[in-house]
Amino acid sequence: MIAIVLTLLVAAIHAYITALEMLLWETKRGRRIFGTTPEFAAQTKALAFNQGLYNGFLAAGLLVGLISGIAGMVIFLLICVAVAGIVGALSGLRRALHFQTVPAALALCAMVLGL
Repeated sequence: MIAIVLTLLVAAIHAYITALEMLLWETKRGRRIFGTTPEFAAQTKALAFNQGLYNGFLAAGLLVGLISGIAGMVIFLLICVAVAGIVGALSGLRRALHFQTVPAALALCAMVLGL
């Protein structure tokens, strides 16, 4: 049960990131969260939209894996999320480690331990 709740949390985080990147990229909120200027946000809007789509795929995949009971799919996607957070942190977005890697690692541990 803990693994399911944590995995749902990870999916919700990625759904939120999807909204930020696809819909709110150029808003004050989006720029504040990602630390961008209005000019940079305007120039990178298409890239952020595409990136948001991939975050949406992660969220959807986690939900499909949970609903269909395919543990291997959920584990694989949680690993992908954890790695994405590490890459995000190494790319200068330190918060990615806290908001992506840590929840994904906790969900992954709970799944492996059968919690």
